[in-house]
Amino acid sequence: MKIYKILSLLSIAFTFFTIISCRNSDEDDSSPETKGKLQLKFENGFNNLGDIVLNQTTQTSSGGQKHQFSTLKYVISNISLIDENGNEFKYNENNPDKGAFIINQEKAVAGIVYLDLDEIPKKNYKKIKFGLGISQNAYLFGQNGQAEFWEKAKKESLTWSWAAGYIFVKLEGKYGTASANTEFMNHTGNMGNVTANNTPDLYREVTLDLPTTARVSASVKPSIHILADFNQYLSGEIALNLSSTNDMAMGSNQHLINVTNNLTKMFKVDHVHND
Repeated sequence: MKIYKILSLLSIAFTFFTIISCRNSDEDDSSPETKGKLQLKFENGFNNLGDIVLNQTTQTSSGGQKHQFSTLKYVISNISLIDENGNEFKYNENNPDKGAFIINQEKAVAGIVYLDLDEIPKKNYKKIKFGLGISQNAYLFGQNGQAEFWEKAKKESLTWSWAAGYIFVKLEGKYGTASANTEFMNHTGNMGNVTANNTPDLYREVTLDLPTTARVSASVKPSIHILADFNQYLSGEIALNLSSTNDMAMGSNQHLINVTNNLTKMFKVDHVHND
């Protein structure tokens, strides 16, 4: 009889601890302090041709110019997520070491460049915001908080020099009318303190609606699939033609201001996975 009583007590104790454990797990997941993960997927292409294959995919602009890319890189930073109540979570704002990323088409896997974010508060997010380039606030902090990213950018040839700063978008390739046979390089970005130098600030912020709520939790890691349509480069809101006056442009001249404003409109969220 004693054995049966002991076994019965053990069974009750096991059930009790199982319930408590499950309850604690549920409480942890529903706690406001619960953190999760989020994945961003950037897919660069021409919307009528599909993904861009470097040195192969050739597009014809609205002005009749054929062009293809041999290099396609840009910097994403200051990512923010806006929840269903309008609250904004800023992911390592103005901290390039932890919050800036390089989208390099050369490193795309099946056409996609993946960014993984962690320590995201458990919420339902309706919008995403991010910067194209590095903000002046971050740059003017100096090397504190961006020494690691500076080295990454330097290896990717996305820097001018420390005094001058970062290249935000780097597009290189060939263009022409009958065929793409003339080389071009368009590198956009700020050079130094734009206020002190009285030069244009080419850092831009982009806000996108999510077609489906991204539901971050301890057990769900949403994936936001962002398409970048590079038709906007030459065939965007401002129709551009490459020529000997701008095909080797670097910095923030008027042509590159127009390029920047066009590219700011190239992003859209295609879909969201919650799994």
